[in-house]
Amino acid sequence: MKNRTFTLRISFLNTALFAATLAALSGCGADKTAVTKVAAKVNGAEISVDQLNGVLATVPGITPATADQARREVLDKLIEQQLAIEQTREKKLDKSPEVLRAIDAASREILARAYRDQVVAALPKASAQDARTYYAAHPQLFAQRRVYNLQEIIMPAQGVPVDKLRDVANEKSIDDIANWLKQQNIRFSGSASTRTAEQLPLNMLPKLHELKDGQSAIFTSAQTVSLVRIAASQSAPIDEATALPQILKFLDNQSATTAMTASMKQLREKAKIDIVAAPAATPEALPTAPAATLAKPAEKVSQR
Repeated sequence: MKNRTFTLRISFLNTALFAATLAALSGCGADKTAVTKVAAKVNGAEISVDQLNGVLATVPGITPATADQARREVLDKLIEQQLAIEQTREKKLDKSPEVLRAIDAASREILARAYRDQVVAALPKASAQDARTYYAAHPQLFAQRRVYNLQEIIMPAQGVPVDKLRDVANEKSIDDIANWLKQQNIRFSGSASTRTAEQLPLNMLPKLHELKDGQSAIFTSAQTVSLVRIAASQSAPIDEATALPQILKFLDNQSATTAMTASMKQLREKAKIDIVAAPAATPEALPTAPAATLAKPAEKVSQR
């Protein structure tokens, strides 16, 4: 069999949900007289050229030389999806509570995304000068960027003598600090990790950037106290030309988030919202583990 250039992972369910949502909305302002070109018919059901082109637009890496092959592969997937949809309806799976909930969730997501896209489309794009200004204002992320080998000890906030801990941190090794905490009957966990500047929380980075190798900083929150020591670090600058495209994307995303937050605040102030307490989830309905983690847990170095 001839090897394919593209591996198209188009979910049957997601496509069926999208199609069902569009079908539910098709009576709202649709031009019934418009002539739609047909790409294929499956047992009489039409797959339009618009549908085909819509999926093609989401496939990355298509070139003029590979366009025909990509088009054939996408159409083949759409035909298989239509066959699966027909079987779903024939077996009345589209009436099951699970599918109806999924269709409703997809519909809500599509409509909410359409509103967000409209808000974002009206925003001015960040300029090259905006990106250069951001680059200059954040040397710790770019021109003076470092890769840090960190040692960290985390304690519950309650009962930790922060001032005394700061004195101990300035005088002792990380192992001596761990022993001191044991003597004080303070629970803690320790880890070691290597992180680039952009992988650090923004509230920690400026303070760590000022430290030299071997120095420590203490960060407090309502729940925890963290002692972070720079065991070693390495300079890894990013030049302006390399950074600007990513900064532009970041600034546009930041602008979109700010605009949507303001829009939602305004809409909530105008809306009448009645919150009715939902029944507590049953134990079997609760997740047994987080759906995702931000990073792989660091190696434990000491623990009471």
